[in-house]
Amino acid sequence: MRQRIRQKSKLKGRQADDASLDEVRALLGPKPEAGHRRDLLIEHLHKLNDAYRCLHDRHLVALAKEMNIPMAEVYEVATFYHHFDVVRGDDTAAAITVRVCDGLSCELAGAQDLLARLPAILGNDNVRVIPAPCIGRCETAPAVAVHQTVVPLATVQAVQTEFLKQKQLLTQVKTAQPATKNVAWPDYVNYADYQASGGYTLAQAIADGSKDTESVLKTMEDSGLRGLGGAGFPAGRKWRIVRGEAAPKLMAINIDEGEPGTFKDRTYLESDPHRFLEGMLIAAQVVGIDAIYIYLRDEYHDCRNMLEFELAALQANPPFKLPLIELRRGAGAYICGEESAMIESIEGKRGEPRMRPPYIAQVGLFGRPTLEHNFETLYWVRELVEKGADWFASQGRNGRKGLRSFSV
Repeated sequence: MRQRIRQKSKLKGRQADDASLDEVRALLGPKPEAGHRRDLLIEHLHKLNDAYRCLHDRHLVALAKEMNIPMAEVYEVATFYHHFDVVRGDDTAAAITVRVCDGLSCELAGAQDLLARLPAILGNDNVRVIPAPCIGRCETAPAVAVHQTVVPLATVQAVQTEFLKQKQLLTQVKTAQPATKNVAWPDYVNYADYQASGGYTLAQAIADGSKDTESVLKTMEDSGLRGLGGAGFPAGRKWRIVRGEAAPKLMAINIDEGEPGTFKDRTYLESDPHRFLEGMLIAAQVVGIDAIYIYLRDEYHDCRNMLEFELAALQANPPFKLPLIELRRGAGAYICGEESAMIESIEGKRGEPRMRPPYIAQVGLFGRPTLEHNFETLYWVRELVEKGADWFASQGRNGRKGLRSFSV
C-alpha cells in the first residue's frame, strides 16, 4: 500500500511556483470570469515561446494551472508542433534560432552552403542553425528565417546583419504587442484604398438585402469554382450543404500553405488582403456563418502582422455587421494543411486528422457545421460574382472550368 501511495504522489508532477504563475499571467492578461478558453492553448503557448524564445517546463506547469487543464495535455500539445522548443529544468535554449530552408528551390540556390558556414560565423552559444522545410519563399531563394524574420535571397552577411538585430531585440520587455504599421511590409492594397476602389460594395449589397443570397449561391454553383486547397470539391455545392445545416455554423479558412514549392496564397495575401476578406464575408453571409477562424501558418510572420492590422481596421469601421473573426496561428506542423487536422489545431489540440464520417460540413469545428475553404478559393469569389458564372467558367482549357494559380 505504501508503494502505491508513493507512485501516485510521484505522478502528480510539479506544482506551479509563484514566479512562473506571475510570468504566465502577465502574458495572458486578466483571467476571464468563465476561465481561460481551452481552444486558445496554442495561442498562449505562442505568447510564452515568443517572449522567452522557448517553453520552460515550469511555465507549462503554470499554464496548466492557470487554464485548469491537465499538465499532460499541455505537454502533449507543446511537443507536437515543431516551432515550440520545450526546455526542462535548468536547461537553457538557444536565444535565437536560424532556420535555413532546404526545400527544393533553396537547395538549388545554395542552402547547404549556408548551413555549413553560418554556425561558425554566428559563433554564439545562444544561437542554433537548423535546416527547415519549405517556408513559402521560393521566389527569393535561398530563404532564411532568423527567429521570425525572413531574410530573402539570403547571404551570410545578410543573415549576420539580421542576427545582430535580433540580439538587440532580446533586451526588450517580454509583453505581447498589438500589430502596428510596419514599414518593412511590401506595398499592398489597404482597407481605405480597397474601399475607395469599390471594395466591400458587393458584400454590403448582400448584407442589406439588395443582392439576393440565392442568386449569389447559384452563380457559385454554375461557375464550376472548386476548392483550391487540393481536394477540388465544388465550392457552390459546399456552400449549399452547410447552408442547410442548423445554426450556429462556423467557417475555417486554411492558409497553412505548407506544400513544398508553394507560395501563391502568401503572394495574394501580401498584395490584396481585402479581396480575400471580402470573399470570406460574402461566403459567410450567403451560408449564414456565425464565427470565422482564419488559420495562418507560423512561417508567415510578417503576413500575420499585416493581416492583424487590416482586420483591426475593418473591425473598427465595418461596412456592415461582421461575424466574429479570429486569426489563429499555426506552429509548424505540415499535417495541419489537412482540413480536419487544422480544425483540431484551431481547437487547441494536436493537429491529428479526424476519421470520416462525420464530415466537417455536418460536425466540424467545436462540433458545429463548418464551411472550410482554402485562401485562394475565397480570393476569387468577389470577381466571380461580379463578372458572372460564364466569365469564370470560360477561363478553363481542355474541359476544365475556371482559374487557378501556380507558384513559379
